[in-house]
Amino acid sequence: MIITTTNTLEGHRITTYKGLVAGEAIMGANVFRDFFASVRDIVGGRSGAYEKVLNDARQTAIAELVDRAEELGCNAVVGIDVDYETLGAKGGMLMVTACGTAVIVE
Repeated sequence: MIITTTNTLEGHRITTYKGLVAGEAIMGANVFRDFFASVRDIVGGRSGAYEKVLNDARQTAIAELVDRAEELGCNAVVGIDVDYETLGAKGGMLMVTACGTAVIVE
């Protein structure tokens, strides 16, 4: 499966557009991770715990998008856009959405 944020694929010709596909992932941030991230924020530096959750959520959303494109018989997804949002009380949940156009390419 070819996935890209661009609307075209160099060296390939899009023969069929099958429509929009999306994948979503909602992850909870646990209390200990929040505590250590807040300590890190106070002393400076990067929060490895949050970076891992963010990466896991993005990979899950993209994998779900690929699964949906495969169900349509596609071999590529173009124009992928990844969005991030916080949900819940005090932003305790992280939502990542990946959307793109499922296509067949030669």
